[in-house]
Amino acid sequence: MRQFDEYPNPNPRTRETFPYLVDIQSPLISELSTRIVIPLGRSLRFGADSMAGLTPTIEYAGEQLLLLTPQIASMPAKLLQGPIGSLKHFRADIIASLDFAVSGV
Repeated sequence: MRQFDEYPNPNPRTRETFPYLVDIQSPLISELSTRIVIPLGRSLRFGADSMAGLTPTIEYAGEQLLLLTPQIASMPAKLLQGPIGSLKHFRADIIASLDFAVSGV
């Protein structure tokens, strides 16, 4: 599993609103059985509830998605099946949103 890989949301109940999960865990701690992920939510479902620094917009497959950093979670790695892409080109935005969530800067 690679940092910033994108996976389909394995939960059928939430998949419509949160279609993807981004694995943000460092490769240095790959021996854990869990992965730290941030959901990507369809921006149309959130309207004006986005915060640019905390929930940056990411375009993927022609769709506007929000990186929902406040909903960061850990989940079993075995639930993340087959990455469908990589968001490593959004690395700076993802790290900045984490910094903003932790330090407010």
